[in-house]
Amino acid sequence: MEHITLLLTIVIVTALVFDFTNGFHDTANAMATTISTGAMKPKTAVAMSAVLNLVGAFLSVEVAKTISSGIVNESGITPEVIFAALVGAILWNLLTWLVGLPSSSSHALMGGLIGATIASVGISGVNGGTVVTKVLIPAIAAPLVAGIGAYLASRLTYRLGKNADAKSTAKGYRAGQIASAGLVSLAHGTNDAQKTMGIITLALVAGGVLVPGSNPPMWVIVSAGVAIALGTYLGGWRIIRTMGRGLTDLQPQQGFAAQTSAASVILASSNLGFSLSTTHSCSGAVMGAGLGRKGGVVRWSTATRMFVAWGLTLPAAGLVAAASELVTRQGDWGMAVVTIFLVASSAAIWVYSRRQVIDHTNVNGDDEGDAPGVVTEAIAAVTPPPAGTPVADGLKSTIPTPASSEPGQATRPAAV
Repeated sequence: MEHITLLLTIVIVTALVFDFTNGFHDTANAMATTISTGAMKPKTAVAMSAVLNLVGAFLSVEVAKTISSGIVNESGITPEVIFAALVGAILWNLLTWLVGLPSSSSHALMGGLIGATIASVGISGVNGGTVVTKVLIPAIAAPLVAGIGAYLASRLTYRLGKNADAKSTAKGYRAGQIASAGLVSLAHGTNDAQKTMGIITLALVAGGVLVPGSNPPMWVIVSAGVAIALGTYLGGWRIIRTMGRGLTDLQPQQGFAAQTSAASVILASSNLGFSLSTTHSCSGAVMGAGLGRKGGVVRWSTATRMFVAWGLTLPAAGLVAAASELVTRQGDWGMAVVTIFLVASSAAIWVYSRRQVIDHTNVNGDDEGDAPGVVTEAIAAVTPPPAGTPVADGLKSTIPTPASSEPGQATRPAAV
């Protein structure tokens, strides 16, 4: 760690902050369905996910290589450019967490890196071929492949178990969900933790500490793994609610199918060095599993908002990063201004989130601890109550569950 300057230290710390936000932003990928079906208690689920994310960080460095030397040309990239990229990625992560939308932390990071690079050295600094083959194509293919796999797996499990005892079958699949959730967590560590390893390695190359093409040093691997594990343990409860309840209502069979399909896609992509979005894979799998049960539904209003967020991730993070780069290049005062902006914006988002607290006590939307606020109001706007349904103070509807609903049918309002 010789010759690490104050500027590099700031960049490394900021990268680890991004890794931390990546952890709590993406906890839902592994644990949302496990929590929503009751297979595991919320706090136990995120603790297990945190440990396995840490383990997964040590399994491969292929994705880290893609980030550190594939997407942008190392020559001409400065620590200030990387810092600006991280600012764009962190703020997009926090904003989408605030509204409970499962967007891609990976694409936020890559959008920030591309935007800051273009602002610094121009479009020539971006390796367009790598972006298309290892970022954009997987972004489209991953949710489709995971969704089709989860759909087929769900159909198969229901067909094989149609004559089995429903209670015993559900119990068995809950056990299977725990195993498959662990596999998704492990896969998340092998894919997403490496992105921070790659960005820190790129910063060290830009700062002259490492030669181009270097693998991440061990201290980078350890710190990135610990940061994402801590973020995962914190629990991104807002996004867990959306993934577990907002897209569809899942039974244990569907949850097992969704997680197994998503884990397979993520692990395969990590081995190939694709900088895949675990969020896209898991969301696609959840929707596929939702459609795989006879009578199952997907709440397309929530899915549409999620798709819009996916489409905005790269350009939004890129624009913020480009603007940040233009300021940071002005020197020390520019770095100070962008740092203050990042801290102030992050604090404002956190303070605003306290208006509607969502945590392990009300993540499934069934508890009386559900607090009124912007999220509840948004839910009511998406799924208005039937005529004559009483509403308490305009905040939380008291819609009764229809007596004719079958177990597992979607009777809850969509979460945002």
